[in-house]
Amino acid sequence: MTEIEELIQELSPDNKKEVKDFIALLLRKQKTGEGKPLRLSWAGALRRYRSTYTALELQEQSLSWRSE
Repeated sequence: MTEIEELIQELSPDNKKEVKDFIALLLRKQKTGEGKPLRLSWAGALRRYRSTYTALELQEQSLSWRSE
């Protein structure tokens, strides 16, 4: 048995479930590449609307575009 397995054996059933859930989360993050730096390639894409909308109107409009 590895050191990790020995430590897990000492945990309560509730804590064992928590460890299992945490391991599952780590595996999902590893598969999806979660945790990689954000890409900001979209930055400035709405610049042409600067004179047409206020910041709040632009935010509302962009939300409507996303939901279409």
